[in-house]
Amino acid sequence: MRVLVTGGAGYIGSVMCRALVDSGHEVLVLDNLVQGHRQAVRDLGLVTVDLQDVARVVEACKRFKPEGCMHFAARNLVGESMQVPLEYFENNVGGTINLLRALIESGCRWIVFSSSAATYGNPADGSHIDEDAPRIPVNPYGKAKLMVEEVLGELDRVGDLRYVSLRYFNAAGADTDHDLGEDHSPETHLIPKVISAALGKTQGVSVFGTDYPTPDGTCLRDYIHIVDLARAHLLALEHLSEGGASRVFNLGNGNGFSVKEVIAVVQEISGRKLQVTEGPRRPGDPPVLVASSDRIRAELGWHPLFGELRDIVESAWTWHGRHPAGYM
Repeated sequence: MRVLVTGGAGYIGSVMCRALVDSGHEVLVLDNLVQGHRQAVRDLGLVTVDLQDVARVVEACKRFKPEGCMHFAARNLVGESMQVPLEYFENNVGGTINLLRALIESGCRWIVFSSSAATYGNPADGSHIDEDAPRIPVNPYGKAKLMVEEVLGELDRVGDLRYVSLRYFNAAGADTDHDLGEDHSPETHLIPKVISAALGKTQGVSVFGTDYPTPDGTCLRDYIHIVDLARAHLLALEHLSEGGASRVFNLGNGNGFSVKEVIAVVQEISGRKLQVTEGPRRPGDPPVLVASSDRIRAELGWHPLFGELRDIVESAWTWHGRHPAGYM
């Protein structure tokens, strides 16, 4: 199948591209390389374009004639979205609408959308959130993801395309088989930040809040390995290609790991003691955010292969050890 991958030079997108190629699909990457890395694309076809450039996006789609699309391209910093909301709606919603128009005009009828647990906001009970939980996003990033899901629903209603929307919790780890990992600037994710400290690139680790109603007082989050994410996308694409209906699925391990647990595992794997500074809670951080992935397990037969925190962290440690300066 010919599959267009937007944001295919990014963290998740690059791993997805390799999974597609390994499964026999033909891939074309669209990426503006603002957050992505050309080195992560390697020998794959790449069109360096921003989704705001409607004419070039349409041209790329009409030339490639994708049968399916996997859409990862988006600005993704929650804090930044609070500072420049218009840019997030323009890029993440407006750019997606440009893409959808181009896909429909080129005859593509299937899309797998990279959504987010941010669509749920801060649920009162963050344990085992299912897809029917209230969606009350609390920042422009989450609101933009929800808006795109609503647009997809309307396009499905009129028969323009079918979709699967995958709401991730915390993507983590590295694809060590293909030597692909997480390289963000700035880095906001916990596991690579702790690894950075273990590598001596940064000074210690800060823990925000140690008085939450959790076993060790720190926040619990659901981490899902990047390879498990890619496997779920392949199953979603297969579902659509076989005539399956549009669906929304959560993606997570179903287990919560605390901030202190992450730090402890990095210390164990690296053999290095980290300087840890404890501070007050950050506003808006819920104590627990853990996915229920029962629906995708039941309907698509997905299950995580890397369910243990150690497996996730170990793969990330391996990649960062090979690439201490990222893709430089």
